[in-house]
Amino acid sequence: MAEQIPLCPVRSAAAAANCKRAAYFSAAGPGPGAERPSRYQLEDESAHLDEMPLMMSEEGFENDESDYHKLPRARIMRRKRGLEWFVCGGWKFLCTSCCDWLINICQRKRELKARTVWLGYPEKCEEKHPRNSIKNQKYNVFTFIPGVLYEQFKFFLNLYFLVVSCSQFVPALKIGYLYTYWAPLGFVLAVTIMREATDEFRRFQRDKEVNSQLYSKLTVRGKVQVKSSDIQVGDLIIVEKNQRIPSDMVFLRTSEKAGSCFIRTDQLDGETDWKLRVAVSCTQRLPALGDLFSINAYVYAQKPQLDIHSFEGTFTREDSDPPIHESLSIENTLWASTVVASGTVIGVVIYTGKETRSVMNTSNPKNKVGLLDLELNQLTKALFLALVALSVVMVTLQGFSGAWYRSLFRFLLLFSYIIPISLRVNLDMGKAAYGWMIMKDENIPGTVVRTSTIPEELGRLVYLLTDKTGTLTRNEMVFKRLHLGTVSYGTDTMDEIQNHLVNSYSQMQSQASGNNASSAPPRKAQSSAPKVRKSVSSRVHEAVKAVALCHNVTPVYEARSAAGETEFAEADQDFSDDNRTYQASSPDEVALVQWTESVGLTLVNRDLTSMQLRTPGGQILTYCILQTFPFTSESKRMGVIVRDESTAEITFYMKGADVAMSTVVQYNDWLEEECGNMAREGLRTLVVAKRALTEEQYQDFESRYNQAKLSIHDRTLKVAAVVESLEREMELLCLTGVEDQLQADVRPTLEMLRNAGIKIWMLTGDKLETATCIAKSSHLVSRTQDTHVFRPVTSRGEAHLELNAFRRKHDCALVISGDSLEVCLKYYEHEFVELACQCPAVVCCRCAPTQKAHIVKLLQQHTGRRTCAIGDGGNDVSMIQAADCGIGIEGKFKHIGRLLMVHGRSSYKRSAALSQFVMHRGLIISTMQAVFSSIFYFASVPLYQGFLMVGYATVYTMFPVFSLVLDQDVKPEMAMLYPELYKDLTKGRSLSCKTFLVWVLISIYQGGILMSGALVLFESEFVHVVAISFTALVLTELLMVALTVRTWHWLMAVAELLSLGCYVASLAFLNKYFDVAFITTVTFVWKVSAITVVSCLPLYVLKYLKRKLSPPSYSKLSS
Repeated sequence: MAEQIPLCPVRSAAAAANCKRAAYFSAAGPGPGAERPSRYQLEDESAHLDEMPLMMSEEGFENDESDYHKLPRARIMRRKRGLEWFVCGGWKFLCTSCCDWLINICQRKRELKARTVWLGYPEKCEEKHPRNSIKNQKYNVFTFIPGVLYEQFKFFLNLYFLVVSCSQFVPALKIGYLYTYWAPLGFVLAVTIMREATDEFRRFQRDKEVNSQLYSKLTVRGKVQVKSSDIQVGDLIIVEKNQRIPSDMVFLRTSEKAGSCFIRTDQLDGETDWKLRVAVSCTQRLPALGDLFSINAYVYAQKPQLDIHSFEGTFTREDSDPPIHESLSIENTLWASTVVASGTVIGVVIYTGKETRSVMNTSNPKNKVGLLDLELNQLTKALFLALVALSVVMVTLQGFSGAWYRSLFRFLLLFSYIIPISLRVNLDMGKAAYGWMIMKDENIPGTVVRTSTIPEELGRLVYLLTDKTGTLTRNEMVFKRLHLGTVSYGTDTMDEIQNHLVNSYSQMQSQASGNNASSAPPRKAQSSAPKVRKSVSSRVHEAVKAVALCHNVTPVYEARSAAGETEFAEADQDFSDDNRTYQASSPDEVALVQWTESVGLTLVNRDLTSMQLRTPGGQILTYCILQTFPFTSESKRMGVIVRDESTAEITFYMKGADVAMSTVVQYNDWLEEECGNMAREGLRTLVVAKRALTEEQYQDFESRYNQAKLSIHDRTLKVAAVVESLEREMELLCLTGVEDQLQADVRPTLEMLRNAGIKIWMLTGDKLETATCIAKSSHLVSRTQDTHVFRPVTSRGEAHLELNAFRRKHDCALVISGDSLEVCLKYYEHEFVELACQCPAVVCCRCAPTQKAHIVKLLQQHTGRRTCAIGDGGNDVSMIQAADCGIGIEGKFKHIGRLLMVHGRSSYKRSAALSQFVMHRGLIISTMQAVFSSIFYFASVPLYQGFLMVGYATVYTMFPVFSLVLDQDVKPEMAMLYPELYKDLTKGRSLSCKTFLVWVLISIYQGGILMSGALVLFESEFVHVVAISFTALVLTELLMVALTVRTWHWLMAVAELLSLGCYVASLAFLNKYFDVAFITTVTFVWKVSAITVVSCLPLYVLKYLKRKLSPPSYSKLSS
């Protein structure tokens, strides 16, 4: 078929890419991806896909690696040469290429490679590896000042102030005193540099603390202490219990006799349950620690990767005959940033520093800029254009006489108050005040504001992306329900189970003592047992025993004495219930074993080969573990084959999700219905079943299983096929229901956020079933809402079909796994995000830390809306850094409601009012300057000089204007009661072009009235104009603050009176600018009063009429 299709000439690189792609599809496994041996069939499939519409643009298909669409374009581009090519975009291409080249030269990223690591001999490493130091700082000593200045002056507002301030060094352009320009700019920069320096120093201290931690390094001469930052690839490092693992290591030995240990991974993947890790058996069997140097061994490790859930490598010992080869997987690794939870471990370092999994999954922090700051930056540009236009008009009306360009620049400086530098100062101080208010709020105790530059973002959020474990849930599992088909037991009837168990074991014990003479176990009875209708007591007994045996839980006993000798002692104190804790890779497992203990059947001991249970009567039952089949996301079930030491009976126990188990258990009519009932209650269900095996059946299985495990090709498929041969016609024992305890008030908080118009996405590293269950129990997905579980997809064709199926559903929550998400984003990014954004809720499970951050960035790019990320672990850091606003919490999700509804609202409303008022303050004085210059022959002479301008921007008006940060339009209780009010904030109406124009018109009206009124009413001297207009201006500003305030605070009144008092008191010292004799006359008072009334009264009337005729939504509620 391939020969019949005419193809355009394809470059070898493209051909190679397509070969790779063909290989990818041929290796896709069963399903549509497996039947595509070549790229030509793929193109046929693409044509077939096009017949099924998917809101798909032509560009979407061009994103595929196919050359069909690209080649004609490439030929067109090649035709353009010379000047035409340069003009038509060639200059962009050249600039981009040069920048990329320079960046590559500067950064010089090293290619990551697989490596061979010799045990204890770092000097044998062929390549140089990065230092094992953690660095979270943004700057170094040389880049700090340039970096901070760049971050400040990349904003037009600050750059403009810098140019204006520098212009005052030119004598011909000097308007006033230097300090009037440089003092505010210097203050802004000093505050910013101090804040950044403090943050940077804190980061430096945190890094230094981690890098200086001491670890024991094993050498030929014995143990030596070494700093974390000095650890190298190939070092043998000893890590004690509760100590952080400093780098990625392969687990060689442990003090635990079982040859395994537990680690806590909450700072890596966010999951609080402990993970079991197994030491390399070859090194664990060595008699002493020092023998690690007497063997000639190395570890071959794959190149550093992002995936924290997988690892491929081999361990080889060359000095034995024959050489020992062991395959290494994720269970033989100890990743950096995890913590050893049991015993002491020894590992060989394979990755350090930037190459560790934890660092590779952490994105670099970015400087966050609030939406309000960006909007103000745009308005500043508009004001600058108005400033230039006004200056040009003035010079034009002058007739461009003389050195007009000098006059133009002087006018630009005279009107520079249109863009007030105090805007930056007031906003920064306001942000600091909001942060202080949040930290002092008694309703959300313990809150710390880490970034004081973005509090207004809390009032503009549309998407809230939250972690599950530890954020929405406490990760505390409680056993709630046991269902046997005909009878169901809840929390209030657990004592019945206890009674059944006591009776059952006491009967067994009496039978055993009666049949002491008979040593051979009754094997034949097993086959006929299921046919006899069992009593409830025996069924309960079977179910509880299955739950107590089918798991991967290990009981851990803390050594009571300080001496290390007691660590492995099998003394009675080891079995004391008070001293026992259970550890497992899943909290569900622990909950089930804790429940069996509560009803009388206790797991007292476990190692890799055996398990011991204690009956209600105190008898110890020992079971030999023959095989364990761990839980995987593909199989959705786990199993164990055990042999009862007392009866020699072999039983295969299995438990798993209902979807996986319903096909392997015997026919029943209740399982599906009861699973649905429990799921609706928000319980996590597990189906438990068993199958009795004869010795012959087990021996046959074991030989096939070991053979499958040794195969090189399709090992996973062959092993799964052998295990499946056992999973037939299993006896259904029971259905268990476990509840994951939610954080306090999660449901009402999520309801409040939904009513506020915020869309909530849950991004978790947990399993699909667990995530779906929590989404329902937390009411993230309401009970009446449908849930679309996105089927696993591995290819473009599957993704296309599944997206089409999803598109047909309406008002439906989406549940998707990280792997399927990756495929959808590869081929249909825009379409997928568009569909997902229409969902009321989205749940992404099995997400890696970097994937969470990627989803946040996608939402920002495709929707342009503000995002907030909430998490509680190290795996959420990337997501929190990527979001516009990040919140790290310690189990208090309910506080999010108040943080957004109250503080988010207040911060945004206050900053919007404050910034517009500060602009009004600059515009009004610029209008007065324009009127003054127009009347006096367009002279570029300042109206107010020296201290008057400084005083106007500071002591005379600063306190009342800044007191707007205490204003509130709605009481906190009202904002919490009616979260719908939050929806208005996301529309950005508090600071928009409309409100800005209104303030511009007010400024022009008031500036015109004040200046023209003063010019009309003055009689003899010009100094009277200054006195009348300036006094009226100060009074107008104070009255305008009073007009803007919505809820009075006693500090606002104090600020108004203080400013007025300062101005009146300073009149005595301002004889340089005012005629003191004139300002004490009645004439001065009535003229100032008349002008002030004319400038303010109409606005008060308009405000009253607006409140009456078109009141805002919040005023309707408060009334």
